[in-house]
Amino acid sequence: MTDAAAAIAAARARLAAAGVPDPATDARRLLAHVTGRAVPDSLTPDEAAAYAAAITRRAAREPVSHITGTRQFWRHSFHVTPDVLDPRPDTETLVAAALDLEWRSVLDLGTGSGAILLSLLAERGGATGTGTDVSAAALSVARGNAEALGLRGRAAFLKSDWWNGVTGPFDLIVSNPPYISGAEMQTLAPELAFEPRLALTPGGDGLAAYRIIAARARGHLTPQGWLLVEIGHGQGQAVCGLFTSAGLEMVEVRPDLNGKDRVVLGRAPAQRHQNP
Repeated sequence: MTDAAAAIAAARARLAAAGVPDPATDARRLLAHVTGRAVPDSLTPDEAAAYAAAITRRAAREPVSHITGTRQFWRHSFHVTPDVLDPRPDTETLVAAALDLEWRSVLDLGTGSGAILLSLLAERGGATGTGTDVSAAALSVARGNAEALGLRGRAAFLKSDWWNGVTGPFDLIVSNPPYISGAEMQTLAPELAFEPRLALTPGGDGLAAYRIIAARARGHLTPQGWLLVEIGHGQGQAVCGLFTSAGLEMVEVRPDLNGKDRVVLGRAPAQRHQNP
């Protein structure tokens, strides 16, 4: 048997040496994952070996969620894999903003794990939604999460490159698109190397997805329906401009809990617009 306190101390030191931002928390989380116990006194040989393997992966800067296979988001635990973007607390700002609005149907463009779409549907009984993604592997993860949350009957999934094959209209359209600029990708945390690049950056100035979304959103919204997107640092003004140019009204930026611009929202006019 291995003393758990000694194992945690050694793991914490190893993670700290590897530059992991919060080594103590990650050491405890991985121990709980391996043993199934929050605060074990000792580890069996098999548990000690599994814990050492998990710490090795985290020291290589693999995200904790990839090691455990789960990520907490909003009120639920979501299965995640390297095929989907790891849902982050900042994105909960988008969910909260959407739940302030009236809607019964929702489209999630680039759904990934389905975390946004399924969190919304779980909070809005009777509502239905569609999640799209260009990645078949990501859609498989999203369908599994819908099944686990008992939402399979209310959530449909479509393999689509943004608007291809999307019909509608919808009362609400949401998206957390790739928005990191090509230059910024060189400065990000090593953990992002384990996530799908396509979900992180469109290259260039990082605004390509917003241009595509804004250009055709009105044709897929019900009259006075809402479009909400997550944005990156310093993108608020540019994305607001794209929304306004596309004919959306009541355009504004919402901050996250850290006071950073995080969500841009806009409402369709009362008269329905048809995309060309």
